[in-house]
Amino acid sequence: MDKTYYDPADLKKFGNIADFEPDLAKKFFDYYGDVFKEGGLTAREKSLIALAVSHAIQCPYCIDAYTSDTLEKGVTEKQMMEAVHVAAAIRGGASLVHGVQMMNKAKKLSM
Repeated sequence: MDKTYYDPADLKKFGNIADFEPDLAKKFFDYYGDVFKEGGLTAREKSLIALAVSHAIQCPYCIDAYTSDTLEKGVTEKQMMEAVHVAAAIRGGASLVHGVQMMNKAKKLSM
């Protein structure tokens, strides 16, 4: 298999970010852990949101992690794909709505 820029083995090294800055890493991991605790949303719902966001920001490590996590939490493949489509629709809409800015500028310059 060809080597890719993103090495899946690096996901297991995420905790190593503490090697260079342990205090900030601890704060991040404490915060991260708190975010994913049960609250107004279930851990399952939060995992599905994380999967969708992972696709929107195109993080292969996050996609790997939250694909596994959502499956472990009982999310179906169909639900996962729906979440990905939601992320794609929002991302696409966000790009298109910025077209209004371009249209406004083009109209102003055309006057």
